[in-house]
Amino acid sequence: MMFITFLDYRHIRKYSTLLYFSMLFVLLAVLFFGRTVNGTAGWVSFGLFQVQPVEFSKVVLIIFLASFISKKKSELGEWARVIVSFVLSITLIFLVLKQPDLGSSLVLGAIWVSMILSSGLRMKHLIVLTILGLTLTLGSWFVLADYQKDRINTFLHPELDPRGSGYNVLQAIVAVGSGGITGKGVGHGSQSQLNFLPEKHTDFIFAVISEELGLIGAFFVVSVYGIILYRIKRIGEMASDNFGYLVSVGIFTMLFVQIIINVGMNIGLMPVTGIPAPFLSYGGSSLVATFFSVGLLLNIYQKKHSDYDLHISLERGSLD
Repeated sequence: MMFITFLDYRHIRKYSTLLYFSMLFVLLAVLFFGRTVNGTAGWVSFGLFQVQPVEFSKVVLIIFLASFISKKKSELGEWARVIVSFVLSITLIFLVLKQPDLGSSLVLGAIWVSMILSSGLRMKHLIVLTILGLTLTLGSWFVLADYQKDRINTFLHPELDPRGSGYNVLQAIVAVGSGGITGKGVGHGSQSQLNFLPEKHTDFIFAVISEELGLIGAFFVVSVYGIILYRIKRIGEMASDNFGYLVSVGIFTMLFVQIIINVGMNIGLMPVTGIPAPFLSYGGSSLVATFFSVGLLLNIYQKKHSDYDLHISLERGSLD
């Protein structure tokens, strides 16, 4: 991350197309040669290390869309920009769905929606996109795998199969509820320490925090997330160019959607989709991709101030 902050984020824009098509190739190769973990063929093994390319595809899509939208805004009409960016994004999303990884595909879809809306659309285009989005959302039920439909049914009625498909959700809810106000203490959570709660180090890390640190600990984590998102918003507002602004919007959306989905599925308000909690869940690929995103944001902030200082210095020199 420190290395990225010393670079100029605008140089990455030159390689956005190469990054996009390289990621398409990697995701396609993963479908044929990837390692399957928990029903998802989305892992690449390098000896002792395993990499999940889909985590990096989120950052790549952000960089590519930011470059595409900022370049084509004056060259293409609104509808052309929307349609072309949608086709390019849905190609990436389709490869992720084939793994299958519904959670990551939702994050990628949200990134496209937020960035295309932030590019400036007229109300009639926004209405058409809303109708199209609702239609695709309702129609997506017919293309979901059986286990994905089971997760949605489990989300709606977890008590119908408490020892099967509803087990994870119910155990997470029990863990969160048993923490009370102050929690049971670090290392003393019955659901997590006695292994009643599955995937406690990844998908359900928030339930572990809620059980051991209580409502106070959970509120602290959510508050820190809020501060991080607010700072990303401020960096986007201060960006020196449209590319930096759109990158900030994409990263904000990526983290916000992942936080909402992860916390939601830990308290029974969202279906279980395997989305990690940013900065909390165990997992090298997710953590590296998140740190890379933070490095980009720091670079956008840093370059804004360095450009401002240079402008002031030039003005002072001209006055002297």
